[in-house]
Amino acid sequence: MIEAHTQIPPAGAETVVLRHFVDGACWEGTGTETQPVFNPATGQLIAHALRGTPADVDKAVAAAKAALPGWRQRTPKDRADALLRAAAMLEANAEELAHLESVNTGKPIPLAREDVAGTIDTLQFMAGAVRTQLSLSAGEYVAGHTSMIVREPVGVVAAITPWNYPLLTAAWKIAPILAVGNTCVLKPSDQTPLTALRTAELLAEVFPPGVLNVVTGAGSVVGEALATHPDVALVSVTGSVRSGQAVASAAATTLKRVHLELGGKAPVIVFADADLDAVAEGIRFAGFGNSGQDCGAACRILVEQSVHDELLKRLVLQVESLVVGDPADGDHIEMGPLVSKTHRDSVLGFLDRAIAEGARAATGGKAPEGDGYFVLPTVLVDLPDGAEATREEIFGPVVTVETFTDEDAVVEAANRTAYGLSASVWTEDARRAADLPGRLDFGTVWVNDHLAFATEMPWGGFKSSGYGRDLSTYALDDYSRTKHVMFNHARRADEREQT
Repeated sequence: MIEAHTQIPPAGAETVVLRHFVDGACWEGTGTETQPVFNPATGQLIAHALRGTPADVDKAVAAAKAALPGWRQRTPKDRADALLRAAAMLEANAEELAHLESVNTGKPIPLAREDVAGTIDTLQFMAGAVRTQLSLSAGEYVAGHTSMIVREPVGVVAAITPWNYPLLTAAWKIAPILAVGNTCVLKPSDQTPLTALRTAELLAEVFPPGVLNVVTGAGSVVGEALATHPDVALVSVTGSVRSGQAVASAAATTLKRVHLELGGKAPVIVFADADLDAVAEGIRFAGFGNSGQDCGAACRILVEQSVHDELLKRLVLQVESLVVGDPADGDHIEMGPLVSKTHRDSVLGFLDRAIAEGARAATGGKAPEGDGYFVLPTVLVDLPDGAEATREEIFGPVVTVETFTDEDAVVEAANRTAYGLSASVWTEDARRAADLPGRLDFGTVWVNDHLAFATEMPWGGFKSSGYGRDLSTYALDDYSRTKHVMFNHARRADEREQT
């Protein structure tokens, strides 16, 4: 059994200090400041995490740089075998990881288990995908010269992950980063570092020291140090638009590559011929799963006016049937708290301003009594045109409902957002279903579904939602570089005669 330095102490015990993980071992770092880590379902302190310093980043990057030559020189099969062993290690510790994820983020245990399963699947997929990469065929594109394409790792990659899916988004980065031969320094959210640190501890038996490192701390310090570090070749960020802008700006000083998966404001376009029961059930899952803290959440409903009342009736029934509570109460809990008091207050601020603008909560609209950072699942209606709640990413258990009467107008309204991550169309009309995805300016468009993922398919957006792709073989492309090698094999006539 691997010793667990990253653990939650029993009630009444002294709070643990979570350490960085650098060069294959837990490390105290160079700083003395710590960040409190809370259980959002209860508001109770569960640990302290070290606040990393630029010197800590220097040490982690140096470890990753030292490990790079040996790791990149391994064959794809060798790296794939390591990823498969990593997947097996996480599978053997799946319940522990799910528990840590649930306590640290407030997500229900069944959802945390799904995240662990998705993490394992991502590692397994990238292990196979890296052995089957395709490129332009070698050939004679210039007379007397043979060209070939070589795909190489970019070097040391910094990965910055958010608090809503700490383990899963880490896997979406770590798996392709390591698969193609890079080494990694991971900075998890300072609010949710538990599973990243525990994963690094578990995988120390699989990867050589320095291949995977974790430095905890604030984005303004650790994230900036990674983005500006001369030995970091690429920075990959999943987070808010503001954090993506900060990293891209900092990375520009060294002209390093940037991979950004940022916010979203997903429109859900519902036509009168749609299966309204399926729509309501889909929004129940995709709008309120993970307490709506999902960049692809089904948060902006645009429904054809003739079926507005019918859909609203079904939707309110679905939303009010959600079981909200502390995930520790059991697997029957379907929606937990928001991640922090600060974020809960932000969501409540959106609700207060929406009501002040004239909106009405058909259900929810407030925080319940009791401990923890909860907001009741909310459906907002009667919103004025251009209302803040329909434009900005609330990132909580809140969906807005608007109406439309014209197809072209609703496509224009959907595309008007600054975001371009995901959208969905609900209709039984086959021609419409085939036509509309091409008219919607989003990286993923679902038809008669929302928030369904496949590891084989890419995830990423347009416009303010960023650039680059997670999942699929496209992620392998993003974390590698192409090199053209050309051989001049032309021979003079006298050389040919001599042979």
